[in-house]
Amino acid sequence: MSVAPPDEFRRGWPVVLACFGTAVLAWGLSSYGQAVFLAELKKAHGWSTSLIGTGTTVSFLFGACLLPWVGRAVERLGPRTVLCCGVAALALGAIGVSRVRAPWQLYAYDLVMGFGWAWSSSAAIATTLAGWFDRRRGFALGLALCGASAGGFVVAPVLVALSARIGFADAVLGVAGGLMLALIPLILVAVRGGGAPPARRIIGSGQENRELTTIGSQAEALRSAHFWSFTAPFALAISAQVGFIVHQVALLLPRLGADGTSIAIAGSSVAALGGRLGLGAIVDRLNQRRAAAMVFLTQASGLALMLALRHHPAVLYAGSAVFGLGVGSLILLPAVIVQREFAAASFGLVVGLCTAVGQVVYAFSPALLSVVHDRTHGYVVPLALCIGLHVLGACIILQWRWRPGARGG
Repeated sequence: MSVAPPDEFRRGWPVVLACFGTAVLAWGLSSYGQAVFLAELKKAHGWSTSLIGTGTTVSFLFGACLLPWVGRAVERLGPRTVLCCGVAALALGAIGVSRVRAPWQLYAYDLVMGFGWAWSSSAAIATTLAGWFDRRRGFALGLALCGASAGGFVVAPVLVALSARIGFADAVLGVAGGLMLALIPLILVAVRGGGAPPARRIIGSGQENRELTTIGSQAEALRSAHFWSFTAPFALAISAQVGFIVHQVALLLPRLGADGTSIAIAGSSVAALGGRLGLGAIVDRLNQRRAAAMVFLTQASGLALMLALRHHPAVLYAGSAVFGLGVGSLILLPAVIVQREFAAASFGLVVGLCTAVGQVVYAFSPALLSVVHDRTHGYVVPLALCIGLHVLGACIILQWRWRPGARGG
């Protein structure tokens, strides 16, 4: 098949729209919505935080186990089938979670949500867009993943407001069911024709697949130094990111109060959206490993500000915003690095496995930071640990010197 024509955005923008909507549901329910689920289930049943939180961990770990096969599923079943199944499973799982009566039911529906997350989040979206975009894939992915930020702006606050008015179960039914009924027809209409599985695309840069690193199996990827040269740094950075986000409220609340903490978190979200849009617009023309290192160090600098001057409210606001600049970019960058350095036939496999590794690692980071906080009686050491993870990730990702023509690295 020939390279993507210059007007690929004219042909592919409906796919970007469908992926944007999918990201709204995926992150809105499975990421930001988990905080709402925890609070409401605890209030309704009196279950412990650890019992409910363990279900969330089970959901993410199960989804991580499925991620390496997402690319193969897209190629064999088609992106429409994968995205529709992911959206349906995630919505139905969330509705089920809102109506559970026993812990075993919670864990069962969390598994359903884990399947839905795997088939509707970044690996599925990146592999879908790879069938329509080549030259501007980074920009298209950046636009689509703005839906992740929109999920935080819209889904979680609406769930909280509706739960207070009509009850938790009916609120989730309305939000999750409504999104599912809107998205499935959109996906069926928008994601059709004009695309090609990434395994059959020719790289628009003029390099042929034989000039890029080829990975033929998961075992080969796990043995590849090239694979770990970017997977390990992103796993470290996203673990620090997720861990800090989970603890951000507890860190800021004593110093900023409820209103100030809300403003700081909103500032982080707005900065995340701006950072993703800004980087997405130019990422296809950058040295993407250097860009990743800059994102890691930007987040580290935001944390360092908060660590050094944590008693100054203005610095806490500024540090939260600086940290937020990199939040969305950590989801965007792995896929564009894979596109540039790996053969097209390996795209789905490598993206899925990279995402899976990161998800397994960051599933444990909130608990790790909690233990460190309790042992050290404060957030000085946890913040320093997060800074160290970002700096280490930046050092590792800059060390690799990619050379065309390798197989497996």
